[in-house]
Amino acid sequence: MNFPISFWNISLWLAVTALILLATSELTSPYYGKTNLLINKKRLKGAALLLSILFMLTVLVKIYEIIRLP
Repeated sequence: MNFPISFWNISLWLAVTALILLATSELTSPYYGKTNLLINKKRLKGAALLLSILFMLTVLVKIYEIIRLP
């Protein structure tokens, strides 16, 4: 059974999810008014940064595949 998700799809998913989490963590900051969310903002920002780093690693892998000599 083949898995229909390619490396490009995983990279795109990581990018979109990281952007959503980063925007959410910034919009839930106290500078935008009182928010009554039961979300741990520190963990949310940590998850967003982790997904951003994973996305950057996938970009580096793609760059390596393009640059490497045959």
